[in-house]
Amino acid sequence: MRLLITGSRGFIGGSLGRSFARRGYSVLGVGRASQPSPDWPGEYVQADVAHADIADLVRDFRPEGVLHAAGPASVGGSFADPQEDLRASLLPSANILDCIRRSGARPFVVFFSSAAVYGQPERLPVDEAQPVAPISPYGFHKAASELLAREYAECFGQEILVCRLFSVFGSEQRRLLVWELYEQLRSPSDTVWLEGTGEASRDYLDVRDIGDAVEALLRRRDALGGGCSIVNVGRGEETQVAVLAEQLRDRLAPEKDVRWRGRSRPGDPLRWCADTARLRAFVPEWSPRPLSAALEECLRVWESQQDAVTVGD
Repeated sequence: MRLLITGSRGFIGGSLGRSFARRGYSVLGVGRASQPSPDWPGEYVQADVAHADIADLVRDFRPEGVLHAAGPASVGGSFADPQEDLRASLLPSANILDCIRRSGARPFVVFFSSAAVYGQPERLPVDEAQPVAPISPYGFHKAASELLAREYAECFGQEILVCRLFSVFGSEQRRLLVWELYEQLRSPSDTVWLEGTGEASRDYLDVRDIGDAVEALLRRRDALGGGCSIVNVGRGEETQVAVLAEQLRDRLAPEKDVRWRGRSRPGDPLRWCADTARLRAFVPEWSPRPLSAALEECLRVWESQQDAVTVGD
């Protein structure tokens, strides 16, 4: 199977591209940089999918699947520059859909959205039928991109799967809570300082489990029934942020204190937990790795990379 992946130099796109290549897929990455990542395993084309015409590329490569992973990934950044977040989110989404339309190809399109479209859910676990009620520019722009996906499904017959991702982590990530905790716990400081109170909860999922879910969904294309489908992609388990922090502290630096600044950040919901019934109905065989095991493997990769750098110095 051939897959075209936008945002192939980013965390989600890059991780999935490497994962699918290891599984025997032919992958074509599209990104703004002149060169792919050093370990990119497939073909690569430089293009800014916000405005570049890649209809011919889609027509020539003939992908069975298009994984649209290009776009911003920061709630905080969307507050700092909402106009840029709007441009970086909606323009690539609109352009890639229209390039596919004009190419005449009929790939199965996977759109990576976010649980941020739910805002602060009315109830947990949150299912796909709950209202879209974002509380950040990032969430609003993800919701608008989902509306574009519906437009091209209903008006032009494209088959699109919108995956609402919850709190993703992985060894190739260099931002957000798990990485921030790792950096502070490996630093010389005696105290780890984090925003918030620790009472918030999230639904954490290893990016490799997303790859497993997406692969299974690609193979069940016919079962989705065409049009635009939406599925939550999360573990389906609620983990308090303080519990995660203590787990990593006990593993990396049990002598350190973890303290909280008590400041909530705009756009951050208090609690998240995915209802994954729809995902599991489509792919009942899918089973994410235990959170503790996924975190441990992630930490080991980071430690080995840091140790290699230290030896090299």
